[in-house]
Parts: sequence; structure tokens; C-alpha cells
Amino acid sequence: MADFELEVSEEDAGQRIDVVLARRIPDLSRARAKALVEEGLARVGGRVVRKSHLLASGDRVEVDVLPNTADFYAAPDADLPLEVLTETDDYVIVDKPAGVPSHPLQEGELGTVAGALVARYPEMREVGYRRREPGILHRLDTNTSGVMLAARSKEAFERLRAELQSGRIEKRYLARVVGDLVAPQSIDIPIANDPRDARRVRACVDPREIRRLQPKPALTEVVASRRAAHGSLCELRANHARRHQIRVHLAAIGHPLLGDTLYGGPALEAPKHHLLHALSIRLGSRTTRSKDWEHVDSELTIARRS
Repeated sequence: MADFELEVSEEDAGQRIDVVLARRIPDLSRARAKALVEEGLARVGGRVVRKSHLLASGDRVEVDVLPNTADFYAAPDADLPLEVLTETDDYVIVDKPAGVPSHPLQEGELGTVAGALVARYPEMREVGYRRREPGILHRLDTNTSGVMLAARSKEAFERLRAELQSGRIEKRYLARVVGDLVAPQSIDIPIANDPRDARRVRACVDPREIRRLQPKPALTEVVASRRAAHGSLCELRANHARRHQIRVHLAAIGHPLLGDTLYGGPALEAPKHHLLHALSIRLGSRTTRSKDWEHVDSELTIARRS
């Protein structure tokens, strides 16, 4: 399955494939887009094309992005505070504030968890999925707060990655959502990249969409829920969460996150971001719980619509 799948809109029709790829795929430069096409890693309707190929509305573009695409070492950032909840010889668990990116998008970028980690644990520099994600086993969206797990050695990384992929590491979240969310329940709608908007993922229900997008399986469990201002405060479990999984799953059943305007949630006056928090992570018999979660259960004001 391709890493990215795009459906060409009328706005993109008549333009070169490398131009469209650079615009539609986050963090992909024009030079790298050209290289992908030249290397045969981008296809239109299943066919390899030249970088000068002009796209037509409705074309389906598939892109295989190499693991080291736009990769670089995360710049150490000793000035960014790092709240360490658990530290062992193999791994650390940190508490990420909302608004702090998990990793940099540009070389030399500061103010990320990755930079703070590599400044404090330089042995993580060569560990991880990519150089700019030193030791990081699972990312959180910039505006999602809470616990993150990072390995201190390649051996520990591979072991923990296997445990994560098998679901043996339990991850729980807190969320504020629209409406009266019923608990317990499971949401197991498969997820695919949105071919019309690279910022989003899509929960696929229609059989035709499933055949076309080939979504990956995903499971979010609503463990508990209680009424709160403007909706519900709920506890969720998603041991092997994919990109935006919880956000799109909740939106798909009619309960988008408060503040998550990308998936249909109402905007907030304060804080001005979605209310999702990684509450805890359990490895074996040891559970590490976030300290900084009260903002999710605070008084909120829905922004007025203009």
C-alpha cells in the first residue's frame, strides 16, 4: 500500500505531478517531489509517469515515500523544559504540553520534544524511525498533550516497537467531545489517508470507498464517559493508534473533539486547540500517568461563529 494516495481536484488539473505533490503532501519539497517521480515512486492510475506529466481531474496518484525522505538530525534543544515521568536504562516517558510539536519539520527547528530528548539523552540520536524522531516510538499531534514513550537504544526501540504493534502496551486518553457519548463501546472503522486533503485521514464505511482507498484497521475503545460542559468527558483506549485515529473515529460517530475544527468540532475561545490528552501508558505491570491533564477537564467557552 502506498504511503500517500491523492485524488486530483479540478484545482490541480492541468498541472505537473511534481508541483501537485509538493503542494499536497506536507513536508515534501519540490526537489524531493521531482526525485520521487524520477525514481518511479509516484504513479498515476498505477502507471509510472515522468515528472512533467500533467494531471487531470479525478486522476488517482499513489506515492511511495522512502523512510529517509526529508530526513535530518533533530537539533538538540536544552532550553526546552522536559517533564520526565519515568526513566529507565531502556526508555523514558515524558509529559508533552499541548502546542509543542513531537518532532521538527525543518532542519534546525527548535522547540520540539525530539530536540529536548536528544539534548538530554544524546544516545537517542541514532535511534528511532527517522533521525528527526530520536527514540520516539509514538508521536502525538502538536495540539495533543500527554505521555510519550522514547527508547534509549536500538535494541530497546525494536523490542518496544514490537510490543506496541502487537497491542501489549496499553495507552489511555482523555477527551472532551460534543454530545452525550455512550460508554462502553468500541469504534473499529478502518482508516485511510484522505485523497482530497493530505492534512486529514478518512474513516471508511462505504464498501466502494474501502475498495478504493484500502484503509488500515483501527480500534478505539470508549472505556468511560460522563457529562460535562458542552458535551462529555470520556476516557479512551487505543493501544495501536494510527495518525488522527481517535479524532476521526469520534467524529465518525457524531462526537467530534471540542476544538477540533479539522474534523467538525466547534472552535474554542480558550484554549484554541482540540481537547485530547494522552493520559497514561502501561508497560507490563508498570503504569505511568500524566501529571498535566487538568486543562482537559476545565471550564470552556465555545467560540462564537461569525
